[in-house]
Amino acid sequence: MTKPRPKIDNVNRGFWENARDGKLSVQQCDACADRHYPGSPVCPKCLSESQSWVPVSGRGTLLSWVRFHRAYWDSFREELPYLVCLVGLEEGPLLVSNLLGGEPGDTAIGSAVEVVFETVDDELTLPKFRFAG
Repeated sequence: MTKPRPKIDNVNRGFWENARDGKLSVQQCDACADRHYPGSPVCPKCLSESQSWVPVSGRGTLLSWVRFHRAYWDSFREELPYLVCLVGLEEGPLLVSNLLGGEPGDTAIGSAVEVVFETVDDELTLPKFRFAG
C-alpha cells in the first residue's frame, strides 16, 4: 500500500524543493516581508501576489501533539503508534508534522524541537521534528 502524498503545485513547489535539499522554508511576501505557512497565491497580510520561499532555522517550540493509535489510512498501520505535532517556528509560522523520538512523559508542551528530514524517494522529502539537543 502507498501512503498519501502531497499534491505539489505552483504555490507549494518551493517548499517541497527546499525540503528535498534539506532546508525548511516558509513563504515570505516580497512586498511586506510577512512570513507565513502554508503557502498562498497572495500574501495574507497585504494581498501581494509576489511571494518567495525562504529558508528558516528549523527550530521551534512544541505547541501541541497527539499520539495516533489508530490507522486512518491502512498504509500507516505498521507505524502505530506515531506522534503528530504542532510546532511554532522561531520565525513565527506554525507547522503540523510528525514528532520523532517522543516517549510517554517526554512530550512536554513548550519543549524545544528541531527539524529533521526523511527522504521518501527521489521526489519527496518530508520535514519532521525531534526534540532539540
